[in-house]
Parts: sequence; C-alpha cells; structure tokens
Amino acid sequence: MKIVVVGGGWAGCAAALAAEKQGAEVVLIERTDMLLGTGLVGGIMRNNGRFTATEEMIAMGGGELFALCDQNSLHRGIDFPGHRHASIYNVASMEPMVKRFLQRQGVGIETETRITDVEMGGGRIRTISAKRKSDESCVFAGDAFIDTTGTAGPPSSCNKYGNGCAMCVLRCHTFGGRVSLAAKAGVKEMVGRKGSRSGAMSGSCKLLKESLSEEIRKTLDREGVAVIPLPESLILRGKLELKCCQQYALPEFERNIVLLDTGHAKLMSPFFPLDLLREIPGLENARYEDPYAGGRGNSMRYFAMSPRDDSLKVDGVENLFCAGEKAGLLVGHTEAICTGTLAGYNAVRYASRQKPLILSDSLAVGDAIFHVRSQMQDQGILDLKYTFSGSVFFERMKKRNLYTTDVDTIRKRVAEAGMEGIFSKV
Repeated sequence: MKIVVVGGGWAGCAAALAAEKQGAEVVLIERTDMLLGTGLVGGIMRNNGRFTATEEMIAMGGGELFALCDQNSLHRGIDFPGHRHASIYNVASMEPMVKRFLQRQGVGIETETRITDVEMGGGRIRTISAKRKSDESCVFAGDAFIDTTGTAGPPSSCNKYGNGCAMCVLRCHTFGGRVSLAAKAGVKEMVGRKGSRSGAMSGSCKLLKESLSEEIRKTLDREGVAVIPLPESLILRGKLELKCCQQYALPEFERNIVLLDTGHAKLMSPFFPLDLLREIPGLENARYEDPYAGGRGNSMRYFAMSPRDDSLKVDGVENLFCAGEKAGLLVGHTEAICTGTLAGYNAVRYASRQKPLILSDSLAVGDAIFHVRSQMQDQGILDLKYTFSGSVFFERMKKRNLYTTDVDTIRKRVAEAGMEGIFSKV
C-alpha cells in the first residue's frame, strides 16, 4: 500500500506516521524546507481541553507526537489568562526532532517539493505531479492520498483580505503559495468568514527574547508567562475580533501584553504596531521574529476547507482524505495531530478495503470531528472557530462532561468506547 501525504505541518506529520504504523509505504511532500508549518512558531499544548484530547489520543495508541512535544517542553502546567495547565514546547528544536523521528519510522520525506497537477480516473486520484527545488519534475502514485496543505496564503489572500503579506514563517514568496490537493482534484472548497471578512487572521506573533528587558526575560524563563498591563492609551480595541484563535480573544489579551516562553517570546496578539509596542516598559527594543511585519498584520487563514465525512474522507474523491485546517474550522496543533492521525489510519483502511474508523462522540476528539463537520456542512456555519482549548467547543466539552484532567477517567472512557490502542493495531 502506498500513501501520499501532501503538506508537512503537524497534521501531515501525524497522518504520515499513522499510515506508516499500519504498514503502508508513505511519502510526505512539503513545499518548504521544514516541517510543522505554523507549528514552527506555535508551541502551546495541553491547555484546557487539549489536555483531555491529548490523553485520549495517547490511550488510543496515537500519542508519539504528543510525547515528543512533552519531551521538548520548556514549561509544563502553566496558567495564563483563560487557560490552565498548558505545556509550551521549544519552537527552535521541535522541527528537527519530529523530522528525525519520522525518518527513523521509515516515512519518506520530500521537502522543497511543490505539487503542480493531479491525474484523475474513475473518481480517484491516480497520480500527482510535482517539481523539486532543482526544477526536476516528478510523479507520485498512491493507493490513497491525504491533503494536509492547510488554508493559509498565498500572499494575494493576505493582501486582499488582511493587512498585506506579513512575511510569516510560511514563506510563500520563497517556496510558492499553498497548493490545495483537493482543489486540484476538482473539489469545491469552503471559505471561512469572520464577520464580513473572508478568512481569519493568525492570532499571535513572536518577539526575539533577546530584544526584551532582562526583567521580562527572567520572568519568562522562570514562569513561562509574563503579563504586562497596558496603559489606556495603548489599548488597541477591536483587533482581537480579527483572530482565528478566538480562545485567546478575551479582554485580558486586549488590556495586557501577554507573552509566553516558546524559546522566543510568543506575543498573544495578531499584531501590534512596533512604535507603540516600544512605548511599553521593558519592550523599548522589541523586535519581531515572526511575522517580520507583525507591527502591521499577520497571515490570513481558512480560505480552503474540504467538505468531508466523519472518517475524514473528502467528498467527491474516492481515495482522498484530509486533516488539520483542511478538515474544517479547527484551530491548533493538538487538533491537527488528532485529525491527521485519523486521516492516516483511514487512508490505509481504504487502501486495504477495510471499513473506515469513525471515532465515538463519547470522546472529545470524536465529538470535535463530528460537530465541526455538522456545523459547517449541515448548518452552514462558517464564521465560528473550534478548538479544545476555548471558545464554543470547549464550552461544549464542559457541557457534555468531556473535559477532565483525570488520566484514569480518560483511559476508562477510551476503553469503554472500544478504542483502546486502536491506532497501534494493524
């Protein structure tokens, strides 16, 4: 069995690993020179309901990437406004750790390789064409394909719907903008909205820790978080409404500068004008690391989501699956790993002519996959965002008694759903 995964973010890495564990020959194609996508500048894990989802995946046998994040955490069990018991991984060392791990598992990785075309036949993808950095043409055949190309970029989207290209870690100008495998296969994708706007803005920036005062650096090193009150004159009202990460669109993030230690200093705001930022004590020398134009704007996302079922098979293409933001209005690395794992597992089940796995909605992960699909496709709701860590889906988790940090309770639920170790079983 040959499985081809297009897009090397957290979802693509999880999909490739899950498929390889089921005995498939896997190739992971990434247009840039690094894996993890926005995970290169993210770092927040296990906050709020993400703890529950993480432990569910571990109990189901899909915990390897979460274990790597735990091993690489700079801080564990920290609280910041609206969020509890978070772990923060080191963004500087996470990517090579994941890449080496996947290679040791036997996953073939093709970086700086950009898909150009899709050959269809009988409602299935037969092959995809691509070009490597040397301009060499290549073709990838597979029994099943997984689209984890994300929903951000190209720069024209950031220019049209945002504040312009912010020169973010996705580096479209260097490696070319996102190419959607589903769209190439003829799938009509869905576009998220934020009020009257199409798409939504990425929700945080990175500052060089070295550009901050010694006092702030020491606080970050010691506590993992620094909360700096803003004077009334520097409060930028309304910008939080632009964020795709609505779990961080709380008043505390408008009235304060909230920094998290991810190796860099993660600024929990979609953007902040540099001249104003430098008026804040301790930030007089602040410099943006990502995006470089974080004083003016950020990258725009949620332009290309695939219609799909609860097994994560894309509607209209028999052998195409999706994960991460391609699977809907899901926000976060945990969410990407969860959906990627299921997509990779089910791609192999399709290739081996087995019935696809649908996760029980008695589990937070299964309920998220079902609920987001239902809201988007059945209800036509394209303006909300869903995450285990806050906003409307975390409230749903609490209402349905799915949120818990009791690991024994989580393992018991997984066992009662008949899914203990499911992703480890061939």
